[in-house]
Order: sequence, then C-alpha cells, then structure tokens
Amino acid sequence: MVNNKISVTSDNIFPIIKKFLYSDQEVFLRELVSNAVDAVTKLKTLIKLENLYDIIDDFKIKIIIDQNRKTLHIRDNGIGMTQEEVDKYINQIAFSGAEEFINKYQNTTKKNSNIIGHFGLGFYSSFMVSDKVMILTQSYQKDASSISWSCEGNPNFIMKEIEKIDRGTEVILFLNEENQEFIEYERILKLLQKYCKFMSVTISLSKKEDKEKEIVINNVDPAWKKNPHQLNNKNYLDFYYELYPHQLEDPLFWVHLNIDHPFHLTGILYFPKIEKRIDIQKDKIHLYQNQVYITDNLEGVVPDFLSLLRGVIDSPDIPLNVSRSHLQSDSSVKNISKYITRKVSNQLYTMFQKNRDDFQKKWTDIKIIVEYGMISTQSFFDKAIEFFIFYTVDQYYFTLEEYKNKIKQTQKNKEGKIVFLYSSDQDQQYSSIKEAKDRSYEILILDSPLSVHLIQKLESSYQDICFVRVDSDHIDKLIDSNTKKEEVHSELSEKEKQDLKDIIQHYLIDNYKLSIQLEDLSKKDNPFLIIIPEFLRRIKEMNSTIIEKSTVEKDKYYQLIVNTNHGLMKKILKEVSEEKRKKIIQEALNLTLLSKDLLRGKNLTNFISKRFKDLVQE
Repeated sequence: MVNNKISVTSDNIFPIIKKFLYSDQEVFLRELVSNAVDAVTKLKTLIKLENLYDIIDDFKIKIIIDQNRKTLHIRDNGIGMTQEEVDKYINQIAFSGAEEFINKYQNTTKKNSNIIGHFGLGFYSSFMVSDKVMILTQSYQKDASSISWSCEGNPNFIMKEIEKIDRGTEVILFLNEENQEFIEYERILKLLQKYCKFMSVTISLSKKEDKEKEIVINNVDPAWKKNPHQLNNKNYLDFYYELYPHQLEDPLFWVHLNIDHPFHLTGILYFPKIEKRIDIQKDKIHLYQNQVYITDNLEGVVPDFLSLLRGVIDSPDIPLNVSRSHLQSDSSVKNISKYITRKVSNQLYTMFQKNRDDFQKKWTDIKIIVEYGMISTQSFFDKAIEFFIFYTVDQYYFTLEEYKNKIKQTQKNKEGKIVFLYSSDQDQQYSSIKEAKDRSYEILILDSPLSVHLIQKLESSYQDICFVRVDSDHIDKLIDSNTKKEEVHSELSEKEKQDLKDIIQHYLIDNYKLSIQLEDLSKKDNPFLIIIPEFLRRIKEMNSTIIEKSTVEKDKYYQLIVNTNHGLMKKILKEVSEEKRKKIIQEALNLTLLSKDLLRGKNLTNFISKRFKDLVQE
C-alpha cells in the first residue's frame, strides 16, 4: 500500500477545481465517459499498431447506478492503467495521457485521431459531485497488477494493488448529499443523451438493482461521420429526427460539411422552415469535438445568419478553454466560419442552378436566412446576389439582373435611376398597387422584417437602382414616365390654395398631427391621399422601438396630400356653413384614414356610431 500526496503546488487545488474549472456540474459525466472512450480508442489503436490480435472483445462502456450505496459507476474495457500510469496520469494534475499517447505514436496514427483528452483535468471534475472517488483499473499488459486508487477530495490519496480484475477501468463516485440527483435514473439518462449521444464507443445505462433493463444510449456511427455518397435522403431525415425528436416538420434541405485541410471539420446543417420569424430557437446547431457534445453556443464558429439553422458541426481544431465549456476565438475559428459560409452559399447556388422551380418553391421559407446573410456578411452577399430572387405581386420570380433588364426602360425616376417599386403588404397597399398596375408597372413584394436593411445594402452596392414603396407618394411622382401625360393645371388660385390649406388644418381631426401638402393632381384622383415619404418611412422602420412610443410620434411621419383639382375642394371653399364644411372635411378625412388603417380609438368609434345613425335616418 502507498500513502502519498498528489503532485500539486497548493493544497487548495480541489476547491479551485470544484468552483472555477467547470461552469456546470453536470459536465463531470461527459468528462468521465470521454475518458472511458479514450481508453477504448487507445486500445483499439494499439491492437492495430502492435498486432495485439489476441485481444478480442466487445468494447463497451457501462454506466451503472447503485442507489443503495449512492454510487455512480463508469466502467470501460479499454487500455487500463498500470500503477506507474495511475501515478503519472491521476496523481499529477493536468498531465494529459491522451496528449502523450498521440505524441508517442504520432508517426503511425492519423493526425486527427479520435482520442479526446487534451488537458488531463477531466477526471477531477468528479470531485464536484462526490465526497470520495475510487478507481479500479487493470492494464492490457497481462503481467501488470490490478490497482485501486481512492481520494476524498483533498491532496491525500490511497493507492494499492488488489486481486486481479477484468481489463479496463472503473471509476466509482460516492456522491455527496448536495448531488443525490445524479443517482436518479432519468437524470443520468438525460445527461447521457445530451453529452454522449454520438460517442464512438457503445455506452449502456443500467441500475445495479435491475441489470436486465440495460439500454444502449448512443449511435457510434452518426451520419455526419459518413461519406455523403453513402447517404440518401431518408438517412439525412432520420438523422435530423434523431437530433431533434420533437420536430414536426421535415427540413427543406441540408448541407453536408466535410473538409480535411487546412483544418478538419465534418457536419450536417439543416435548413428548417423559417418564413418571417427571427426568434430564439430551442433547437440549435450542436458543436461536437470527436463526437463529444460541447455546446450549442457557436458564436464565432457559425456566422450569425446561419445560427437560424439546425444540425451538427464536429471539429477537433476548434479551440476550447481548459474545461471544454467555451470556445476560444483564433484564426482557425475565423477560417472555419468562412468555410461554412462558402459551403452554404455554394450549395444554395447549385440548387438554384440545377432546379430553379424547386428553389423558388422553397424561397419563402429560406428567404429571411439569405437576407440576413447578405446584410451581415459581405462574402455571402457577393455570392448570394446571383441566386437571390425577387418576386412580384403577380408571383413572377426574377434575379436582380433579370429584373433590372425587365423594367429599365419603363421605371426610372428623374435622376435616371431604375425604380424598384415594392409593397410590404398587398392588402393594406391595394389601392396604390392598383394605380401602379393600371400604368403597367411591376411591383415587388418585400415583406420580411429585414427588407428595409436589405434595400439599403442593395442601393449602396448598385448605384443605378433605388427602391420606393408603392404608397410613398402618388404614383406619377414616383416614376418619370416616358409617355406624354396630359398636363395638369391647378383650378385654384394661390390665395384659394392657402385658404384651403388653412381650413383643412383647422378642421383636422383631433389627435392627428398630419403635415399637409397641396398637389395639382388629376380630377380622377382621390381628394385626399395619406403617404409616408420613402426616406421618412425607412427611418421609422429602422427605429420602430422609438416610434411606437406615442400616437403623436406615429403621425408625424405621415403627410396628407390634398388634391387641389378634386371637385370636393371647390365645394369646401364655397360652403358658408361652418357645420357643413366641418362635416365634409372630416368625413373625407375619416374615409382616407380608414383606407390606410389609421383611424383609431375615439375617432374610429365616433365615425362608426355616426354612420349607423345616418343609416337609421335614411
């Protein structure tokens, strides 16, 4: 028997490990099972390298709950340890056996070995939840003794030889009172499914009291580790529901990632149906390292716009902090992010080229992801502009260049820029759309929450185009038509115009602070038109949280266009009865506000009540 002290620089190392090494206690299980996977992987490697073909075994890791003794057992039949190795790898904190193993066999093993360990600290996470930890181990070397090691969470340990046991290592946790949850079957099952679902060695869970109910936890050969040529659509869909069992809809399509140089990365990214939502998803992309779950917070690794996707990324080259809890940003992370962006954009372009009809059917569901990427990532914008498609109110689809060529002769403004008329709401802007269509203009639908930002990006990238919402002014003011129009003259004198403006301002409905603009329009046009000029509306949309503060702040963006040539204007000027004049103006204003969904509150209630009274009197 050996009584000794672990090689540490301070007796306070255990409190530090318990409090600061891991942000979440539950990861102890991931670390211990990862070590067990390492042990099996090392032995499999040695069997090949040293021709140890007399070792024939069904390699497996067993997690056993003993509720009577309040212990949790992690048992593997891997490489095991000699007494010297226990002293070296357990008693000297932060000495990584996995790292030494790879260095020793670096000329005969692949660079991207599946051996997980790196820092040599994972085992000590067990002390976060245990009063005592015991190791029972037998090396694969047949002449080696079986060793028992135990420690109660301080620098003192006991190590001794014991009777021969089966090859491998068993870690036994004597759980403390605060962490009795970890002998609950459902709790351990949930953790194994979270962290160990795709580890490369078969893992089973059972209760010591009921070994017949032993279940296998993991899929040792997940789809992302396979060659894409080995997989069909069903394989990809089956794996999607294995990742996200509560999803109800199939993904639209997927991108299989597989690169070996200059870094190693595999994975599958799925495009779910997003439509117009940009919300916090419960089901996110999972980051794995050699099939060990690390996190679903992939900030830096996956561009922000692709965080709306689902799936898996697995790379041994993504740097993690010492507890494998958080990513550490460096040049390799940036290169991985660029690769993922390029791979996704290439896949989308290929889909667009190969089957445009199918791509257009999916467009509504993926458009917001593409828009987000174009706004936030220049390299993605440069590629996406080739497959980004606009669609019109008549449901025709165009790329940017196709659409420019279609309208460049008929839709230009006074500055000579091609005018992209658009609608954000076909129902609300119906009358304006009809006026534009009556003049044979094309109108796009831009109705996503990112449309205003994408418009800004496109206008800054292409100096010969501009976007104008179809209701931002009278249609004849938005487009400088080449056709000779009937010249419109005002039927009112300048004095009459000023009188008219003063009268309307005086009788403007309470609580509506609209600015008034007089225009000489056609007699066929409505007497009043309410607009928000394009530049003001963009400010409104970009700062919507500020604008929603009050009704007054909403109204300040609207302009009331008064058609001086409409017959109603002369009637207003000629009317001598103050009561009748007020009634005419407010009735016309109410109808105009109602058409724009701007009649609200008290004014809406009064208007409806009055109309009902009028019906009764009729």
